[in-house]
Amino acid sequence: MRTIVATRAYLVDIPVEQVRTDAVQAFLKQETVFVEIDSDDGLTGTGYSYTIGTGGRSVLALLRETLLPRLEGRDARCVEALWADLHASTRATSVGAITSLALAAVDTALWDLRCRAAGEPLWRVAGGYRSRVPLYDTEGGWLQLSTEDLVAGAKATVDAGWPGVKMKVGKPGVAEDLARLSAVREVVGPHVDLMVDANQSFTPAEARRRAAAFAPLDLAWFEEPVPADDVAGHARLAASTTIPVAVGESLYSVGQFREYLERGAASIVQVDAARIGGITPWLKVAHLAEAFDVVVCPHFLMELHVSLVAAVPNGRYVEHIPQLRALTRTELAVEDGHAVAPEEPGLGIDWDRDAVDDRRVA
Repeated sequence: MRTIVATRAYLVDIPVEQVRTDAVQAFLKQETVFVEIDSDDGLTGTGYSYTIGTGGRSVLALLRETLLPRLEGRDARCVEALWADLHASTRATSVGAITSLALAAVDTALWDLRCRAAGEPLWRVAGGYRSRVPLYDTEGGWLQLSTEDLVAGAKATVDAGWPGVKMKVGKPGVAEDLARLSAVREVVGPHVDLMVDANQSFTPAEARRRAAAFAPLDLAWFEEPVPADDVAGHARLAASTTIPVAVGESLYSVGQFREYLERGAASIVQVDAARIGGITPWLKVAHLAEAFDVVVCPHFLMELHVSLVAAVPNGRYVEHIPQLRALTRTELAVEDGHAVAPEEPGLGIDWDRDAVDDRRVA
C-alpha cells in the first residue's frame, strides 16, 4: 500500500506570452490550479489543470472543500478507484467544466506519483508506443495577426522542419479568411499540414459554406466549426465536406466523445487532459477513438500531452502553444519537427518551485 498522508491545492496566475485572440475570445492569462499529494514513502506527486482567465477559484474551492479531504489515508496506487470515488462525490456538478478541471488536477498528481514510484516516465507507463511525436504550431496563427505576420510565422515554422501549421478563422467575411489561408498555403507549400480553427463561431450553415470555400486548400482539419454541444451540426458538416472535422477541447466526458464518434461527427479527436478530468479518462477517450480508427491530436497543454500522445498508437500531433515557461526550468524538447517525450520519472515537467511560489494568488 502507498498511503496518502497529505494533500495541498493552490492557484497560480500566468500571463500569456503574447496576445492571443480567436473568433470568440481573448486569452489574457492562464489560471493554473495545482495539487500536491504526499505518500507515506516520502514521494510527492504534482498535478495541475487550468482555465483561460476565469473560474480558477471555483475549481480551487471544490478541491479544498470536497475532493482532497476524501484522499487522505487512501491507497495512491488505486488511481481508477480514486477517480471513480471523487467523480461519484460530485454527481450534482458533473458533467461540467469546474468538476472536470478539479478532477484533472488530482488525477495528474496521482499519475505523477505512480510514475515516480515506478521510476518511469509517463509516456511509458501510460502505454509506451513511441518516444516522440509530430508537432504543429498554433502560436503563429492567432486571428488578430496580419496576413504578413501569419505568412512570416508559418514560413519560420516550416523552415524549422515542423510538419504542421494551424490558423484561426472567423473573420466577418469568408473572403478575408480565404485570402489569409491562401497566402499561408502558398508559402508553406502542398506537403505541410494546414489546419484551421473556428472556435465554435459559425452556425452549421455558415460552417458548410466556409468548408466549401476552404476545400481547394487541402486542409488537414476544420476545428470546432460550430458549438460543441451541436453534435448533429458537426455530423451534417462532416457528411458534406472532404475536410476532416476536429472536436474535443470543449467536451468534458467520455460519453460526449462516444456520441460524436458513433454519429461520425468527429474525424480528429482533440481531447484535453484538463477538461476531460485527467489522464485516466484521457486514455479512455484515446482508446475509444482508436476503436473507431480516429486519431488523437489533443488541445493545448503540450508539456503534458507530449507524453500522452506518445503513449498511444493513434496519437497524431502535439499542439505548440508555449504557456508554462514562466514556471519551468526546462522547455519542451523538439527534434526534427517532433516533440520528444521526457524520460524523467513522473509527468516530466521540471517545475521551478520558486517561480510557482512567486505567482501564487490563492
